[in-house]
Amino acid sequence: MFKKAFPKRQDKHFYPVWEEVALSEEEEAEIEESVRIENMRLMDQCISDAEKIFEKKDLKKFQSDIIRTAIALFEKRASHVVFHKETKAKEKFDKG
Repeated sequence: MFKKAFPKRQDKHFYPVWEEVALSEEEEAEIEESVRIENMRLMDQCISDAEKIFEKKDLKKFQSDIIRTAIALFEKRASHVVFHKETKAKEKFDKG
């Protein structure tokens, strides 16, 4: 179960009180699935972009080089599951 704590200011206290928000299993599964689909689309895009880079620079295209380049692009572009879970938990906190 994913949990995240957020500071909640109270008028009577100088320091915030930390409130923990937990995502349900369904919410976690939904986020993980949407991120998985997005990451697959993103990796496909990164492979295409890597191939274009090799063609544009007239470099020899070895599949392993293209994949390594695609992975480097993916790592720069990819959003992580934890970020999306934290965002969902923050939404729940702000509503509550």
